Parts: sequence; C-alpha cells; structure tokens
Amino acid sequence: MQGLNGLKYFSTIVAVCMRTAYTLNRGNTWRILAWIASVIAAIFGTYWDLVIDWGLLQKNSKNRWLRDKLLVPHKSVYFAAMVLNVLLRFVWLQTVLNFSVSFLHIQTLTAIVAVIEIIRRGIWNFFRLENEHLNNVGKYRAFKSVPLPFNYDEDDSKDE
Repeated sequence: MQGLNGLKYFSTIVAVCMRTAYTLNRGNTWRILAWIASVIAAIFGTYWDLVIDWGLLQKNSKNRWLRDKLLVPHKSVYFAAMVLNVLLRFVWLQTVLNFSVSFLHIQTLTAIVAVIEIIRRGIWNFFRLENEHLNNVGKYRAFKSVPLPFNYDEDDSKDE
C-alpha cells in the first residue's frame, strides 16, 4: 500500500516535470507529454482521495457508493464533495491546456488556482479525518469518548 502511495506522488512529480519542460520548450511533443502525465496524475490522485483516503465508492456498502458508517447525516454532502474534489483537482490542468481568461492577468489566474487547491485540500482533510476516525473506532484503536482520570464525587467528600 505504501508503494502505491509512493507511486501516486511519483506520478505527480513526473507531471510537474513534464509541465515545466513544456513551459521551457513550448514544443507540441512536450505539451502532449505534459498533458498525458498530468491527466494520469490527476486520475490516480482522485481515485486515491475517494477510495483510499475517504473510504468511499464501496460497491457493497449499505450506503450505496459511499461507506457503511457516515458521520454527516445527509448523503448528498458526500456526493457533492466527491464531484467537487474531481472538478477542483482538474482545475490545475489549465496550465497545460493554456486556458486563459482575457480579463485576468496570468498571475491572478495562478493565485485563483492556488486558492482553489487550498479549498480542495481543506475539504479533503475533513473527509480524510472522518474516515480515519471511523476506522480507528471501528478497529478498537481509539474510543469515541475517553473517561476522565478523576471523579468529582471524591473531591467533594475531602472538603467536608
């Protein structure tokens, strides 16, 4: 599993290197290589987010396409988060596709993409922590509530 996680990060590094090479050389071959490497890294990362980190997209779950235990009461939140994660993960592909908005400066567009990535990672953190918590509680590595190490009744009897 750790090897697959390393492969995910390696694919991202390759994509960044290909995009950098495309930026420096501006050849059609570099553009195609950058595009392919970026799409592969985005697909791999999206799959890892949804299935491994969030524990979603389980076929045999009692909550169809989600997981058995959910902390958010509305299932639509999970589906919206999955769609949003996919969309926001693919936003940075605009650097490869040379997508430009005429009324925005290139540095402004870069800042917007960076803010979008921060938002995506914040959403990712919420669902990652939720899944980790449920896994820890379900496998008895953690407890939902921890008893306090003292008793208030004992303190009251000492004062009298």
